Amino acid sequence: MKFNTAKRHLREGSKNIFRNGWMTIASIGAVTVTLILVGVFLAVVFNLNQFASNIESDVEMSVYLDPTLAEDQVQLIQEQLESIDKVGSVTYSSKEEQLNQLMEDMGQTEWDLFEQDNPLSDTYIVKTSDPHDIASVSDEISELDGVDKVDYGQGTVENLFAVNKYARIIGAVLIVGLVFTAIFLISNTIKITIIARSREIGIMKLVGATNSFIRWPFFIEGLLLGVLGAIVPVALVLGGYYYLSNNLTDNISIGFVEILPYAPFAFQLAGILLAIGAIIGVWGSVMSVRKFLKV
Repeated sequence: MKFNTAKRHLREGSKNIFRNGWMTIASIGAVTVTLILVGVFLAVVFNLNQFASNIESDVEMSVYLDPTLAEDQVQLIQEQLESIDKVGSVTYSSKEEQLNQLMEDMGQTEWDLFEQDNPLSDTYIVKTSDPHDIASVSDEISELDGVDKVDYGQGTVENLFAVNKYARIIGAVLIVGLVFTAIFLISNTIKITIIARSREIGIMKLVGATNSFIRWPFFIEGLLLGVLGAIVPVALVLGGYYYLSNNLTDNISIGFVEILPYAPFAFQLAGILLAIGAIIGVWGSVMSVRKFLKV
C-alpha cells in the first residue's frame, strides 16, 4: 500500500469517528461495558486458577512405615521413594516429631502418657511433581516392603481436583461467551452506522473502487473504536487491582488464598483487554461492511 493511500485511509477512518457522533459513542459504550465484564471475569478466573493451583500444590501423602523396621531399612525406603519418577519431594518425619506436633496442636497434657510408649509410626511425607499423579503414585508406594499404610485423603482429593477442573472450564466458557457477545454488540452497532453510508459505498464500487480501498477506512475506524472502548476498562483494571492487591492481601492470612501480584498481572490483563478491544472493533467493522461490498 502506497504511503499517500495509507495516509488517506487513516484520515478517513479517524474522521468517521467524529462524523458519526452518537453512533460512535454507542459503539465505544458497547465495547466499554463488555470489556469491563471481561476484565472482571478474567481477573476472577485467573485468581481462582491460582487458588486452585495453590491448593493442589499442597496435596501430599503420608507414608506410614512398619514400626519394626530397622534404621537402615527406613533409609532404603526413602531411596526407593526418591527413585519413583513422579515423586517430587520426600520428607522424613519421625514418630517423636509427630507426637510433639500432636502435643502442640491438642494440648500437652493430653499426650504426656505416650511419651514413654509412642504409638505413632515413622512417616515419609511425599509430594508428587504433578498433584494429579498422587493416586497412581500412592498405589505404587503401597506395594513397597516395609510400608504399613499410605494416606493422601482418598476421595476428598479426587473431589477437589474435579471441582477445580469444572471451575476452570466454566470460567473459560464464560470468558469466551463474553468476548463473542462483545463482537456481536460492536458488529451490530457499527453495522447501523454503515447502513447509513451504504449508498456511498455503492457509488464508490460503481466508479471502480476496490474492496480493500473501501474496507480500510472502516478497518481503521473499528480499530479506533475498539481501543477507545478499552481505555476505561484498562483504567479500572489497573486502579481496582492495585487497590485489591494492597488491601485484600493484608486482611487474608489463609495460606492458599493469595491473589496474583499487581505486577506483572495487572499490566498483562490490561494488554489483553486492549488487544480484545482492537480485535472486536476490527472484526465488527470488517464483518459489517462485507455485505455492502457485493454490488
